[in-house]
Amino acid sequence: MTTDTARAATTLLDPATWTGRVFSGGWTDGSAGNRAVVSPSTGEEIGRVGLASLDDVRQAAQRGAEAQREWAQVPHVERAAVLRRAGDLFTQHADEISDWLIREGGAIGGRAQFETATAAQECYEAASLVSLPYGELLRSTQERLSFSRRLPVGVVGVIAPFNVPIVLSIRAVAPALALGNAVVLKPDPRTAVCGCVVLARVCKEAGLPAGLLSVLNGGVDVGEAVVTDPLTRVISFTGSTAAGRKVGELAAKHLKRVHLELGGNSALIVLDDVDLEAAASVGAWGSFFNQGHVCMTTGRHVVAAKVADEYAERLAAHADKLPVGDPSTGEVALGPLIDAGQRDKVHAMVESSVAAGARLLAGGTDEDLFYRPTVLARTPPDSSAFAEEVFGPVAPIAAFDDLDEAVALAGSGDYGLSLGILTKDVLKGLDLAARVPTGLVHINDQTINDEANIPFGGLGSSGTGSRHGGHAANVEAFTETQWVTLRGDLPAYPF
Repeated sequence: MTTDTARAATTLLDPATWTGRVFSGGWTDGSAGNRAVVSPSTGEEIGRVGLASLDDVRQAAQRGAEAQREWAQVPHVERAAVLRRAGDLFTQHADEISDWLIREGGAIGGRAQFETATAAQECYEAASLVSLPYGELLRSTQERLSFSRRLPVGVVGVIAPFNVPIVLSIRAVAPALALGNAVVLKPDPRTAVCGCVVLARVCKEAGLPAGLLSVLNGGVDVGEAVVTDPLTRVISFTGSTAAGRKVGELAAKHLKRVHLELGGNSALIVLDDVDLEAAASVGAWGSFFNQGHVCMTTGRHVVAAKVADEYAERLAAHADKLPVGDPSTGEVALGPLIDAGQRDKVHAMVESSVAAGARLLAGGTDEDLFYRPTVLARTPPDSSAFAEEVFGPVAPIAAFDDLDEAVALAGSGDYGLSLGILTKDVLKGLDLAARVPTGLVHINDQTINDEANIPFGGLGSSGTGSRHGGHAANVEAFTETQWVTLRGDLPAYPF
């Protein structure tokens, strides 16, 4: 390997390429200025990214619409090759990308490596979409050939959050591109390098033609412009339920198809026949992984009354042993919360729940943005930490006396994303799962599970169903159905 090649292999994210810039048809200065990239662990500025204006959104959509027409005609094997190269680049540059996930997003090392590996797999799965049958023959009462076919929608708008910034972007970007569309992506400004620069650089180096992907940093106004632009025909949004409702309303007003993957308050039901020490370990991972910054986080532990107090004590013991700190300086289990606003929200929910009668067994304290993993025993079901999404490392526990009560506690509220059930009787667990409305169910596992090839989505306030992952879900999400008939001769009509 030459010196130049070696340098290129380790500088995918060279700041000289992107500092103060946005990506749309190439790297250009942000017409709305720039903003600092700040590490939540240290508070230090670690870069500067460009900010897009509303006019940048309009130009990006126009550029995408023009590039998409040619891209849709590219042989499917060539489109697949671009996506496979993108997957390879995530793997080749995993260490460099992970370093940014740690410094900018507060991820611990293992979580960062998991994210790069998952991003690669998302690209490989997307590449497999292009060779699927894209239509079907339809019966007709007339003498003609009748069939349906799937066509690209044109330009897809993607709005992604901060918590798993690469995966929650690429899982929409990759299949949309593979199926012949262009994409305008608006990442969360708090993780602009991971959510913007990484995807732009990977796609460019993979050989994606210019104009097909624009990545525009900005605030709410830029997101609204992506939704309302006449050329973005489908909107894929991942984020909070409150923001998702606004996106859905705005998209409906402009007659856009919108896919919403929103918040959750997922339950882990623990029956009294399980090994409690093993169950506490499972529960700790479900609640504390990634500082609770996951939509599938175990937001409430619904535990058989017979073992609830012991389970709570064991879970608290796990929480007390977990090291919390800057993941760039050592091995820790939890990094920082994303910002002071989120930290204060989490702590307020813990305090209000304790005031309502919950017992604080572990945590409930912070240092800067580092919040200790927190366990609340005997949590009133109507307290905020149990009834609402915390999006922080908090494990509220409530007890049940019978399975009907377990179902009521697990299914209370409007969310319906994920469900875990721990029991030696797996058939009982399967029957129990059928009684709790949810998009995902894991028997004998916690609630945070995802793979690139599975249909992912929630119910109710958790979103509009399975719109990510899986061939059928992606094809449905990012294509239109067209009916076509062919006749050999002109028909005779009575007019």
